[in-house]
Amino acid sequence: MAKASTRTPVPGPAFIRLLARFSDADLPRTPPVLTERLADWFDWNRALVLSRALDGSLPAAEDGADAEEAHDAECVRVRHVLMEAIDADIAPPPPDRKDAPAIDDDYQPYRQHCMAAQRAMQSATGRLRGRLRDALARQSPAKARLAEVDAVMEAVLSPREQMLLAGVPGLLGLHYRRLREAGAPCSTDTSAAGPWLARFRQDMRMALLAELEVRFHPIDGLLAALRTR
Repeated sequence: MAKASTRTPVPGPAFIRLLARFSDADLPRTPPVLTERLADWFDWNRALVLSRALDGSLPAAEDGADAEEAHDAECVRVRHVLMEAIDADIAPPPPDRKDAPAIDDDYQPYRQHCMAAQRAMQSATGRLRGRLRDALARQSPAKARLAEVDAVMEAVLSPREQMLLAGVPGLLGLHYRRLREAGAPCSTDTSAAGPWLARFRQDMRMALLAELEVRFHPIDGLLAALRTR
């Protein structure tokens, strides 16, 4: 019988809790203060750009406001398309190999699926975020400033976000290995691997959906700003 974990649950968003469960490493109980971490991430060039966005003169608003319903509908559509990509069926490894397949070889379809879903999320949410900023800038001078600040924050934070998210397929690979070794230590037939594989597929789906929610946080914020009068 599998030994129950004695690790202390990690506080924080669902995505962080899932990644902590997939990893052997213990995450710090007290996360770094956000303002201190942002100070480390902003070099002086970025700080000047942000300062201009916050303190500079307000740009003039353009005529014509976009329909809120159109923005809401587009966000719903994009989220639905990305969720369908996450839920897409994953082709199993070829069943006709004579030798026992290596765990890393068996995990490859899942790694590729995870990376493809991440690329789709990054591309689609990036385009959507830019369009929402453009719409926000057309509503009022104050909202145009908010859009400019969001653009600066995306430029600063997105590279670090992508670097961290790039580690998700590796963490899922470790989780796959542990589940397979615990659930089917002598099996060479992954197409009939049993409950451990169903659990892994569900865990991977939950992790990707949680990542999708993280990527939509700034989009949801921009939508809320667009609705504000």
